[in-house]
Amino acid sequence: MTHIITSLCLRDSGCVDVCPVECIVPGIPQEEWPWFYIDPDTCIDCGACIPECPLEAIFTEDEVPSDYTAVGGEYISRVGLSGHYEGTNHHGEAVVLDTVKQLEAGEVVDLTEDIQPNFDYFESGPGYSAID
Repeated sequence: MTHIITSLCLRDSGCVDVCPVECIVPGIPQEEWPWFYIDPDTCIDCGACIPECPLEAIFTEDEVPSDYTAVGGEYISRVGLSGHYEGTNHHGEAVVLDTVKQLEAGEVVDLTEDIQPNFDYFESGPGYSAID
């Protein structure tokens, strides 16, 4: 069972640094693939990425919540949203996203919608790399 980075991801990149098999990549182009993605064929399910994420955006596939209740102030980043976010990542580098929505306290979001895009990114999206 692979791990899934959900739309709570704001491209912090700390997860990339701790992955022992280097299976976490930033979505490219960012406006179509706004968060980081875990290659399900490479992930060894070690879980090192989960505690490293300051946004608590990473779950095992079977634990992605269908009813995530916002504390308030966190963001989700999904294609089609038009909010703006500016911050810094794990390395102090600027992160700018224009596909976000800031959540209000008590707002409920279905994060299971974020599972399929993770697989799509590697099956046919820009994260796909065919072996010749």
